[in-house]
Amino acid sequence: MVDFKSITKLGLVLTIFLSSVLMMAQGSNDVTFEMKLSKPKLGINERLRVDFVMNRDGDNFSPPDFTGFKVIMGPSQSISSSWINGVRSYSKSYSYTLAPTARGKFTIKQATIVIGGETYKSLAQDVEVTAAVDKPNDQMTADDIADENLHLVAEVSKSNPYLNEAITVIYKLYVSPNISVSNYQPLDNPTYNNFWSQDIKVNALSAQNGTYKGKPYRYVILKRVVLYPQKSGKLDIEPLSLDVTVDVPTGRRDFFGQRMYAQTNKTVSAGNRTINVKPLPLDNQPTNFNGAVGDFDFAVTTSKTSLNASESLQATVEVSGKGNLKLFKLPELELPSALEVYEPEFTEGVRTTLAGMQGKVSNQYTIVPSFRGKYPIPSLNFSYFNPSTGKYATLTSDEIVINVLEGPLSASSNASASTNNQKQSVVASGNQFNFIKLNPNLTGKGYSYFFGSTSFYLWLLCPLLLIPIAIVFRKKRDAMAGDIVGNKIRKANKLARKYLSAARKELGNKDSFYIALERALHNYLKAKLKIETSEFSKDKITELLTEKNIDPTTVNSFIALLKNCEAARYSPFSNVQMQADYDKASEVISIMDKQL
Repeated sequence: MVDFKSITKLGLVLTIFLSSVLMMAQGSNDVTFEMKLSKPKLGINERLRVDFVMNRDGDNFSPPDFTGFKVIMGPSQSISSSWINGVRSYSKSYSYTLAPTARGKFTIKQATIVIGGETYKSLAQDVEVTAAVDKPNDQMTADDIADENLHLVAEVSKSNPYLNEAITVIYKLYVSPNISVSNYQPLDNPTYNNFWSQDIKVNALSAQNGTYKGKPYRYVILKRVVLYPQKSGKLDIEPLSLDVTVDVPTGRRDFFGQRMYAQTNKTVSAGNRTINVKPLPLDNQPTNFNGAVGDFDFAVTTSKTSLNASESLQATVEVSGKGNLKLFKLPELELPSALEVYEPEFTEGVRTTLAGMQGKVSNQYTIVPSFRGKYPIPSLNFSYFNPSTGKYATLTSDEIVINVLEGPLSASSNASASTNNQKQSVVASGNQFNFIKLNPNLTGKGYSYFFGSTSFYLWLLCPLLLIPIAIVFRKKRDAMAGDIVGNKIRKANKLARKYLSAARKELGNKDSFYIALERALHNYLKAKLKIETSEFSKDKITELLTEKNIDPTTVNSFIALLKNCEAARYSPFSNVQMQADYDKASEVISIMDKQL
């Protein structure tokens, strides 16, 4: 008998099971695309992570414009897929890291993506940005890590210098061992208003070990500059800004176990520095002070102290030491009017180091005395302010006397001499013009004129006399140019004499002498016989010379010289033998030249 009650229960169970399967199938076929925020509220110094997550793969992802935020990382894409109890789970996401640009409430608008041919949109969400807050470590991004491990510092040697006292600014980039820097680019170079500035070149960037706020860091010196404040009071040094590419470890490792890094760009700045410049004290300031600040030596020197009139000498006013050597004026010489003085020539030998300017500056005067006598160069005073002692100092040069030995006397000296040594007695008479000479006995001065003189006619006839000489010279030159064989012989003789001359210079040096001698002999034959005799044997040379009707004795002497040149390579030869061979070569060439 059928139990209808059991059948009813079984049917109910089957219905519930089928409904569940249909619901699971329907749920697995649903497409989801949503936006997830790391936090709905954050401080302006925090970072916001935005994930766009979908459960099906899609194309043509389009993010929102993120108004009120700056994208500092992203988009980064991640995919995960798994099977659990026979059910496939799939997830794909696009992630962004955002930095707020202002405080307030902002809306992150919809993003879109195409999945299965249909377009899906995420829901917009609101985010509130508040004032800066402390960031927990577990929420730090790559940019946060770079903030804490990268610092640009401007180190100033002195924050309260005197006016025109040197200070040094060194810009150092401190990098923690936890990160690395792959590149940097200056964004804003400082302008040093109210300062005289000089950059000190950094030859190479080399990392050095150091500390920053008590922690170990590496640092690189990027820029060095020496400044001289030109104004008292509070002066600002504008900051140096850099765009730095930083590699930050992520805590993850790749397939081979190597640490993975995230790269980010970070803008760092050295910050404004204020320098309090003290004015120079007015108490006890010398009247001749002209702005020199430092530690100096002063001297006035002359190239000579005794000379004749119309000769010249050089007087040098020189300041040397450490300080603002380029920023003050040298004292000027004050000389007697009888000395002619030219404009001074300024010379500067100054180098700028981290300690400031060092070296010397000078004015060199050229002085020419016109009259005989003794002329003093008065002493000069040079005053400067020493910032180390906080006091003024005055240096005084010695007086120099210039003794002009020979030359005319000045007008004043002549007048004095006439008064003392050339007085005439005046005899009273009725003639008031007793001292006027009425008969001067003057003679006429002759003049000679070039026109019509003997020299005039000689110069006039010179071109006519040169014409026949030029004609003769031209014919002789044409004849020589037409004598092709003769020209070759002359060139060969000249070449032979050249090599004999070279051999003569090498007398006493066996190897060099016989090499030059052998070359001279072969070149002589080359010119005379029109062949390359250096490639022939001595028998062939003997045959050629015999065909040219050269005397056998001369041929034998020539061959003997060639044998001596070869034997000299392996046997010792005395200076006497070398001289004899040289004389014999000159004699043989002379004899052969007559027979060829």
